[in-house]
Amino acid sequence: MKTELSAMYERRASWPLTAAAVVFLVVYAWPILQPDLPAGVVRACSIVNVAIWIIFGVDYLVRLALAPNKLRFIRGHVLDILVLALPLLRPLRAVRATTALARLGRAAVTLRGQTIAYVVGAVSLLGFVAAVAVLDAERSSADANIKSFGDAAWWAATTITTVGYGDRFPTTAEGKWVGAALMIGGIALAGTITAALASWFVEHIGDVERADAKPSTSSKP
Repeated sequence: MKTELSAMYERRASWPLTAAAVVFLVVYAWPILQPDLPAGVVRACSIVNVAIWIIFGVDYLVRLALAPNKLRFIRGHVLDILVLALPLLRPLRAVRATTALARLGRAAVTLRGQTIAYVVGAVSLLGFVAAVAVLDAERSSADANIKSFGDAAWWAATTITTVGYGDRFPTTAEGKWVGAALMIGGIALAGTITAALASWFVEHIGDVERADAKPSTSSKP
């Protein structure tokens, strides 16, 4: 259970951290998508990358310090630790930008609409991040068949939808780890979409049944 101070911190830090995640996405993807950038620009992107890593590390420590039950907080935020500790997982910080999509999705009339808006945004963002990450891992490999962003985007689309077309696939260990994370994320997001659609059908059928039952009820003496 969050304390009042912890809840206040998360409210105030949410948007700045989301902005940091968006900036990270730019400085991470730019040198990969445009490898002929001047050395000074690449160095600046690396500096900003490290600065954002420090920001997210400080955020984790602050939230840990404010948590009433620190052991429960650590158990519930294992992914945060892995993202901070393992360079391979650091691109996942960009997925935090879906927080902005979730906030904008509050304009939707129903909770289901908010969920669908969030999931669509998360799928798009996760697919883009995975495509950039696998291109970064595969581009320098002699055996790679993913050599352009177009190849990487096609691979990400077939992987996140669990189709597995098979014409493009990672050959490096780092690329395979990215693929594994994307497959898990794709399954989780597909489950969310399925649950939202099932909820809509159940509610719609219930509305139809209630509408059909009204005339017979009103005709009784």
